[in-house]
Amino acid sequence: MGEEELDLSIKEGPFQPSWESLRGYRTPEWFRDAKFGIWSHWGPQSVPKYGDWYARNMYREGEPQYLHHWRVYGHPSEVGYKEIVKQWKAEEFEPERLMKLFKEAGAQYFVAQAVHHDNFDNWDSRYHDWNSVQVGPGKDIVGAWRTAAEKYDLPFGVSEHLERVPQWFAVNKGCDEEGPYAGVPYDGNDSKYEDFYLPDWEEEKLWSWWGEVWFRRMKDLIDQHRPDLLYSDGARRFKEGIRCDNDLLLSIVAHLYNSKASSSEGMDRAVYTQKDTDPQVYRIGVLDIERGLQSEIDPRPWQTDTSVGNWSYHVSDSYKSPGQVIRTLVDIVSKNGNLLLNLPQLPDGSLDEECRYILDELATWFDVNGEGIYSTRPWEASGEGPTAREGGSFEEEALDWTEEDFRFTRKEDFLYAFQMKPPESKDKIRIKSLARGEAPEVLGVELLGKGSLLFEEKEEGLQIQLPEENPTDYVACFRIDLR
Repeated sequence: MGEEELDLSIKEGPFQPSWESLRGYRTPEWFRDAKFGIWSHWGPQSVPKYGDWYARNMYREGEPQYLHHWRVYGHPSEVGYKEIVKQWKAEEFEPERLMKLFKEAGAQYFVAQAVHHDNFDNWDSRYHDWNSVQVGPGKDIVGAWRTAAEKYDLPFGVSEHLERVPQWFAVNKGCDEEGPYAGVPYDGNDSKYEDFYLPDWEEEKLWSWWGEVWFRRMKDLIDQHRPDLLYSDGARRFKEGIRCDNDLLLSIVAHLYNSKASSSEGMDRAVYTQKDTDPQVYRIGVLDIERGLQSEIDPRPWQTDTSVGNWSYHVSDSYKSPGQVIRTLVDIVSKNGNLLLNLPQLPDGSLDEECRYILDELATWFDVNGEGIYSTRPWEASGEGPTAREGGSFEEEALDWTEEDFRFTRKEDFLYAFQMKPPESKDKIRIKSLARGEAPEVLGVELLGKGSLLFEEKEEGLQIQLPEENPTDYVACFRIDLR
């Protein structure tokens, strides 16, 4: 487990590893224009087809994944997660074919999972032998994704979930408290595998060492793959009192930014996203809200990350409908956010039929309505109507939208008004925010996918005559000329 002294040197460039320097960062235009990205939250935890956090919950006595593991593979004292990762082969992994589907479905950037809390690297890791080249697939998964993204001219990102491994994965050191294996140590206690399961050290020593492990592997990831985006699943601190704030984290973020700024792409090309809501932290990058959103317009660009179902493939999963995904996207974009969407892949690397259907429906919708999403900015209000959602993480239940609910975006002199529920009658609709005398004069109205519509400016709002047929089965978009 011995490693050389930590080298904190980083790529030279405009950013220094300090709060003051990194607060000069500005979110790049490519990210602000993109609005929609697709994420491959995929790794060896997909092998059992039994959902996210498998590598943790298989060691938690009584959990459904523990019971599944015992009954399908064997008890975790005898058959551990190290055996699961060896079964991940990714034999049907075709990144170029998938990237083509993602771009056709409307994605403007792509993010690949580089390492999850299970401590398994999806690239040819210089500092960690438990990686997808040496174990399991025998492939540089991140590198293959990057090549495919470059072919389809999509900005390429990586996600890392490494920070939380010592806490998240500590359960592999336990044992059952009852039953036939009571008191028998799980395989994480075997010192031969501590490079994967982590040493059984006292807490302060472990966390201090782990900060340096994180730094080495993140720098290696950036140096090998030069991502446009780095997503960190966690906050800025590994643990209170452990060196991170002013050394490790800031050095990695500055290294990321400088690695892209050294090219012709300009100073602010890369994006760092993380979940710490402390303004000091998110001002050096972009705030990410897991499975949630903002309640109102945020002047700073932000991102929601979510999945159509479980994060890792689950054989009995229920997926979000295409309509729910689209309405969520529109709501987020109206508030200056981006949506990063995961579609869980099968362990062989393919997508199931339902995920492909969702992609097809997104492609059809974006083909008609993408103009009101891409390269837009918030209007003076995010929307109108009785339906709203509280801001924050893990707030994404399907809402009961009404015909009176609209969400707005703008581009130049055009306002885009998305009606969140198709009207039951095919007569007229009214947008109250455009009441005569309270809004700029309206020079024309078009329904994207249909063409010009008759309208009348009234004191109660802008009244629009609807066509007989809606061009989409989901959210319709009206382009309103306010020049």
